[in-house]
Amino acid sequence: MPVLLKTNETKTALSVRQAGTCEITFVNKKIVENVRKKLKPDSTINQLAESFKVLGDSTRLKIIYVLSQAELCVCDIAALLGLSDSAVSHQLRVLRNMRLVKYRKEGKMAYYTLDDEHIESLFKEGLKHVEEK
Repeated sequence: MPVLLKTNETKTALSVRQAGTCEITFVNKKIVENVRKKLKPDSTINQLAESFKVLGDSTRLKIIYVLSQAELCVCDIAALLGLSDSAVSHQLRVLRNMRLVKYRKEGKMAYYTLDDEHIESLFKEGLKHVEEK
């Protein structure tokens, strides 16, 4: 139930709120409008959310990590992570579909790398965050 307080001749309704929330409702229209203009389209946000979902898997993160160290083929990754070639291929397909990794063919071999420097930066920043003390 809201509590009515009289402040400077103005009545303000306060409801019981959780810690870390405002005690009054006040919208700074200027700031809200400025930020609203910068909002990305839902399609972009949804694509980003899908990328984070894909990165939410520890096996895929290990693959991202090893690919940040060197260009590797499926066999190399499988040997490094103790996984089957099939399991690695499946995870690489998921990562490739999200444009997180890419490959190049050399004869009968396919060598994988991170799609671009942004993927490595994203991984390194996340790692830095969890390793902070």
